[in-house]
Parts: sequence; structure tokens; C-alpha cells
Amino acid sequence: MKDVAAKNFDEYARGFPRDVQQLLRKMRQTIRQAAPNAEETISYRMPAVRQKKILVWYAAHTGHIGFYPGASGIAAFAAELSAYKSAKGSVQFPFDEPLPLDLVSRMVTFRVNEDAGRPGRAG
Repeated sequence: MKDVAAKNFDEYARGFPRDVQQLLRKMRQTIRQAAPNAEETISYRMPAVRQKKILVWYAAHTGHIGFYPGASGIAAFAAELSAYKSAKGSVQFPFDEPLPLDLVSRMVTFRVNEDAGRPGRAG
């Protein structure tokens, strides 16, 4: 990616090859469907969605899409994420594997519920 801070998703995505842009667009669509009332923003130079606070971030890196649902989102779905490289608040989805969009959707819904003060439920 060009080392220029993007102002919106489209600017961000344009900095990557077409195949990576397609993955980013799939992530965006999935996230927007799971959080239809969330506002898109760029935070920490990555696409993100927010309601009261940031729900999730996502970004393209070398060889993977990084997804950042926070520590609670990773903990709630730890068993399903065990096939992926992850850390306390992030997970890596390799470019050469299908994106787990159903899992992403459920994780975003979990974060929406947390943000609204409802108990987040995995699944």
C-alpha cells in the first residue's frame, strides 16, 4: 500500500492489488450487514466501524487480512479462531484461504451487542 493516510474506505482499498481489494470489499460488506447502524471511519490508518465506540477494525497486510474485534471478541470466539494466527485483540485471515465471513458477521454482531450494553453472546 502507498504510505498515504486514506480518508475513507475507497481510498484505502485503492492502495492494494485488485485481488486484495476484493477481499477488503467482502469484509466491508459483511461488517456493514452485521452492523447496519454503524458509521464507517478510518482509525489508526485502517477501515473501522463505530457506534458509541469502535466496534472493529480491519486491514490488509502482507499475506493476510487483519481483523481487530478487541480482546473480548477474540476471547468469545477462541475455539473457532484456533485455526488462525491470533493475538489478544486480533486475528489474521490468510489471503490463500476463504474468508470466514459467517464468523466475521457473528463477531461483529457480538461487538454491536457489547457496544449497546447488552451481553455479548458468541455464536
